[in-house]
Amino acid sequence: MATLTVKELLKSAAAAGGIAVKGWIKTRRDLKTFSFAELNDGSTRENLQIIFEAANGDFTAILPRLVTGVSVAVAGELLAAPAGAKQKYELHAKKIELCGECDPQKYPIQKKKTSDEFLRTVAHLRPRTNKYASMLRIRSELAFAVHNYFRSNGFFYVHTPILTGSDCEGAGQMFSATSLDLGKLAALPKTENGEIDFSKDLFGKKTYLTVSGQLEGETLALALGKIYTFGPTFRAENSNTYRHCAEFWMIEPEMAFYELADDMDLAEDFVKGITRHVLDNCQEDLDLFARFVDTDLPAALANVAENKYERITYTDAVKLLEAANDRFEAKIRWGADLSSEHERFLVENYFKKPTILYNKPKEVAAFYMKLNDDGKTVKGMDLLVPRIGELIGGSERENRLDVLEKKMADFKIDPAAYWWYLDLRRYGSAPHAGFGLGFERMMMLITGISNIRDVTAYPRVPGYAEF
Repeated sequence: MATLTVKELLKSAAAAGGIAVKGWIKTRRDLKTFSFAELNDGSTRENLQIIFEAANGDFTAILPRLVTGVSVAVAGELLAAPAGAKQKYELHAKKIELCGECDPQKYPIQKKKTSDEFLRTVAHLRPRTNKYASMLRIRSELAFAVHNYFRSNGFFYVHTPILTGSDCEGAGQMFSATSLDLGKLAALPKTENGEIDFSKDLFGKKTYLTVSGQLEGETLALALGKIYTFGPTFRAENSNTYRHCAEFWMIEPEMAFYELADDMDLAEDFVKGITRHVLDNCQEDLDLFARFVDTDLPAALANVAENKYERITYTDAVKLLEAANDRFEAKIRWGADLSSEHERFLVENYFKKPTILYNKPKEVAAFYMKLNDDGKTVKGMDLLVPRIGELIGGSERENRLDVLEKKMADFKIDPAAYWWYLDLRRYGSAPHAGFGLGFERMMMLITGISNIRDVTAYPRVPGYAEF
C-alpha cells in the first residue's frame, strides 16, 4: 500500500485504491449518514477530506477520539469529490489507526483565531496553525532560492566561523563564548589585576559568537573570486523593536574585483530573483498572507520583483528628508544615520519603490568601508524596501593598506587583532565588495508579517530564550 503526502494525493492524476496517508486531524463533523474529518500533514496548506461511511467499516468507537490535534494513519480509496467541492479528491477511509492522542480541553491550538502574542508562548506547537505552517514552508523555499541564485551565478558556498575572536562591526555588542565555569567565580583563573584570565580558556583568548562572517568571507573571496555565506549570527543588543532579534540568519556574498556599482547591481538582482522564485513556487501559501495578514501583499511583492530600484546618494536623500522634517520624530541632518521612519518615508512616500542609498558619511559607517575621494563619505550602500526599511547593508571594502590602518586607528581598533585582515591588503590586494541581507527581514517582506519574532520558529529576543 502506497503511503503518500496530502500534497501528492490532492495533485493525483486519477482516483486510486490502496492509498495510505498520515497526519493530524484539524476538525471533524458527524452527519446523519457519514462523518468526515479534515487531515493535514504539513506538506501543503490544503487539508485532505477523509470520509467515514458505515459501508466501509465500523468507525463508531474511534470517531469520538478524532479531535483536533490527534495524529492518525488512514488507509482507503481516493475518489473524485462531488461536483462543487473545493478539492478534486477525497479519501474514503477503510482503516484508521490512532497514532497519538490529544486532550481537546488542554490543547492550546484550537480552531479559532489566536493572537500572535499567545502563539509565541507555545512556539513548539504554533507550526500546526495554518499561518505558521505556511510561513515555514515559504522560509524553506526562500532558503532554497538563495542557494539556487548564487549557484546559478557562479558563487561558491563557504562556511565562516560561528566562534570568533573578531568583532566585524566594531560595536562590541557580542555574546561571549567560554569553556570556563562562570558559576564557580572563586575557581576562575585571574590576571594580576583581578580580571578573568582568558589566556587559560579553551582558545587561549576571549572569544565570541559571530556578528557577521564578512571579514573571513573577504579572505575567501580574494582566493575564490565570488563566495557567499548563509548562517546564524548573533547580536547582544538590548533592542525590543519589531525588526531585531538576538539570533538571526545572514546571507553575505563577497566578490573580488567588484566596485560599489557592481555591488548595488547584484543586491538589486538578488532581491528580485529570490522574490520571483517565491512568487512562482509558493502561491498557495502566499495567498493565505494576502487574505489574512496584508491585503496589499501581491502589489508589494510585484513592486519589489518588477520595478527598477531608485538610487540616490545619502547627501541628496538628506535634502529630500530635510524638506519633510516636520513629519519626523527624529529630525534629520547631514551626518546623522537615517532611522526607520526616514528610510520608510523614502521608499513608501517619496519614491514608492525599493531604493538604494549610497555614499554614506564616514562617521556613521563601519571601518572597512572604502573612503571616497571627498574624504567625507564612504562607498557604502543600503537597500531600502517598503514596510521594512533597510533590508541590505553593503559596501566596497577598503583595499588600501594605509587608509585602512588609519581608519582602524580612528575607530580605536587594535591592528594586532586584525593582522590577518590587513594581510589581504599586503599580498595581492584587489578591489572587492559585498553585502549582508538579514534572512528574517526578507521573510517579513515576503509574507507581510510585521514582527520578526513571527518569521522564525524559535525567536531569541531580550528577556526571552524559551524552547
